[in-house]
Amino acid sequence: MQGRQPYHKPGEDHPDTTDPHSLPYHQLVHHLYNLSETEWFKANWRISLKNRGLRDVHLSSQRMSFNKLASPADLTKVFSSLKQTDFFYSCRMSLIGDVCLITGACGFLGQKIIQLLIEENELAEIRLLDLNINPKLIESLEAIRGQTKITKLEGDIRDIELLKKACQDVSLVIHTASVIDILGAVDKNEMTAVNVTGTQLLLETCLQKNVKYFIYTSSLEVAGPNKMGDSIINGNEDTPPYSCCLKFTYSITKQKAEQITLQTNGKHLHNGEQIVTCSLRPTYIYGEGSKFILQHFDTAIRNGNVLKRTSKKEALVNPVYVGNVAWAHILSAKAMKDLHKVKQIGGHFFFISDDTPHMSYSDFNDVLLKPLGIIVPEKLELPMPLLFFLAFLMEMLQFLLKPFVKYTPSMNRQLLIMLNTHFTFTYAKAQKAFGYTPRYRWTEAKTTTSEWLSSVLSERCELVKKMKTH
Repeated sequence: MQGRQPYHKPGEDHPDTTDPHSLPYHQLVHHLYNLSETEWFKANWRISLKNRGLRDVHLSSQRMSFNKLASPADLTKVFSSLKQTDFFYSCRMSLIGDVCLITGACGFLGQKIIQLLIEENELAEIRLLDLNINPKLIESLEAIRGQTKITKLEGDIRDIELLKKACQDVSLVIHTASVIDILGAVDKNEMTAVNVTGTQLLLETCLQKNVKYFIYTSSLEVAGPNKMGDSIINGNEDTPPYSCCLKFTYSITKQKAEQITLQTNGKHLHNGEQIVTCSLRPTYIYGEGSKFILQHFDTAIRNGNVLKRTSKKEALVNPVYVGNVAWAHILSAKAMKDLHKVKQIGGHFFFISDDTPHMSYSDFNDVLLKPLGIIVPEKLELPMPLLFFLAFLMEMLQFLLKPFVKYTPSMNRQLLIMLNTHFTFTYAKAQKAFGYTPRYRWTEAKTTTSEWLSSVLSERCELVKKMKTH
């Protein structure tokens, strides 16, 4: 460019132009100054700045006049508001300008993640991928999206052409989509195809389409409980895995999908960069919109406002509020861009919990449903050995009827084990790696969930009444 001569600090070689991520502050400034006008406005440079969390730089680089940069000092003025030498190391990572794909977008967790992403007020676009997308959800998001574009993509996670379209120009994928079943209602092959093969296809597409960051929503159940019901108390990521295998098909498929995700970390994208992947393992998720809580609610209404106890009081678990799980996804997505943190995140899994009190599943249901007049008895209806025997009979009935009719039992032995095993985990590793702390306290989460249940009470009563008459 006429009038601009390359600048070099006395005694300093020309900085490496191939890896801006490795340059300290003064070299970055000199390097950017030495770029040609064409190079300066290449999208990959703006992305490089954005991925380092340089929000002010990203915005300013599109507004300032290239012709007015007479020296590196002029370029330095662009960064002056940050007032730090190696500013990008301490600057909070940002999602500004990102295009994010959310699979399972209409699900319980997916909707909450989208809500928090919109609140960040930084993303260029959020793409929603799900089998069926509720028009009412799109309407509600359009009302709050601000400058963020909302795009809906309906289809199967196994549709390769759909995945290619969904991942085009995407920088971040949050993969929450999966088939959840612990009662044997879903065919094993179908669950494996969606949960495992679907994840594999999505990751392969990410590599082809240069998607830099990938977060997989795993499950506590990849850690157990095992079929022996061995307890884990305040476990963490270093707790030795069980010697016994997992029982649920759901747990097995989630474990395989998580392994594929973590093994993909560091693989080369089509453009030569490396993908960063991680997996989040939330404990039992509760909150407004939970289908599991609604199922318990409906069962209690059908049973005269009584929900039978299915877990012993001493079988403590630590549920986690949906808003805090969504928040963990946001924080991990930002931290992936921090050069100092990426090695602590990429290729790792993290347990996600919060300050919800440790209690049994039945006692937790009691806390949430009691304000609505639902009673959970203090004791099990039958001795545990007898409950196991009845569960076994239901499993056998399901097996015998399978060739003729679809029968889904309300209980099985592995579910009884899960409900009656002391199984708790801490979030210390997530806190250390990407600064996760609960955004919503227990009192707020409990109140919000109870208020939601109260708001749907009449609707659920009417629904149960209609089901009885048919």
